[in-house]
Amino acid sequence: MSYRAYHFALRMALLVYPIPRPQCFHSDEFAIWLNQLKAQNIQHLLIVTDDALLKLGVPKALIDLLNDNGIKTTVFSEILPDPDINEIEQGYLAYLANHCQGIVAIGGGSVIDAAKLIGVRIAKPKVPLPKLKGLFKVLRRLPSLTAVPTTAGTGSETTVAAVASNRQGNEKFAIADYCLAPKFALLMPELTKGLPASITATTAMDALTHAIEAYIGINGTQFTNTQSLKACKLIFDNLPLVLQTPHDVAIRANLLNASFFAGEAFTRTSVGYVHAIAHQLGAKYHVAHGLANAVLLDVVLLEFGDVVEHKLAEIADYCELSNLQDNSQRKAARVIEQIQKLKQSANIPSRLSEIRTSDIKDLALAAQLEAHPDYPVPAFWSLRRFEKVLGAISEA
Repeated sequence: MSYRAYHFALRMALLVYPIPRPQCFHSDEFAIWLNQLKAQNIQHLLIVTDDALLKLGVPKALIDLLNDNGIKTTVFSEILPDPDINEIEQGYLAYLANHCQGIVAIGGGSVIDAAKLIGVRIAKPKVPLPKLKGLFKVLRRLPSLTAVPTTAGTGSETTVAAVASNRQGNEKFAIADYCLAPKFALLMPELTKGLPASITATTAMDALTHAIEAYIGINGTQFTNTQSLKACKLIFDNLPLVLQTPHDVAIRANLLNASFFAGEAFTRTSVGYVHAIAHQLGAKYHVAHGLANAVLLDVVLLEFGDVVEHKLAEIADYCELSNLQDNSQRKAARVIEQIQKLKQSANIPSRLSEIRTSDIKDLALAAQLEAHPDYPVPAFWSLRRFEKVLGAISEA
């Protein structure tokens, strides 16, 4: 009962203090975005990306457009997955040394998180990042931040949190504050055309997990429910197509939109048990987050059973997966079947060889501790149910 009171309080707080929404632009709206930058008198931008994307030339087109329109750029590409506080510090120093006036992040979730945290260092230069971990400790405006996602899945371009690592201290921590929300999101599907099919699929499944967990949780609002449903339909319709025609920019644009919508939803509702378990698999075995979510999603929904039947039936109706004669149970089953079809078409496994039987109890406990009380799940699970799900996806 106390958990539900906590969830209710969070929901009410969001109604009183709504999370800011980034202004979203698409490739054909570059001029509008550029005018927004010029209106802020921004003449020099720090471009945050990673070395792999830089070598592939992914940021080049956008950098050239900025330079051609009179905005100078400094590129900082020393970002690794799970960005370390030392990498963020180097980005902060590059910003200062080049007298930058704003930040553009071109990359996946790690790059966008790093850009947010560079902004935090600029906003609070006297406070080390580890001292800002947790909620609402920044409380200062960051430099103008534009997020340009190169994967369609994390939704980081909409979120108010960022994760940093301290590799020397073997620590990972999150900083969350409304001021971390990017001011702008620039969705450029042409930047995602070169993604391997496996990354395209698992990041899309990450977005689908965001949308479904936001929808079945108890803290949904009319806005988040609408965004979740739109994301689900876009992913169900477009993921099979992009695997067949990977260079179709219109299909890629639909998946970027889906990721953005799902990000707007889960940022306001939080996530659920799929994420709670996936985070442990990432921490213990370094299983990619999107892959872990994809493996878990249908298994967790099946374990919830009747509790989520009505919500899944609504998803089935909206996504046109159901027939007129279907009852609620059959509609819910169709959603799970569609998830399984997506996994099969993308060669996503149903089990993970990394999971050791001897680890299952510890993984289950860690997942439960992460989820309770923070995640407004449809029903609370005992430790045994976490263990059951982990056993179901283990090859051991």
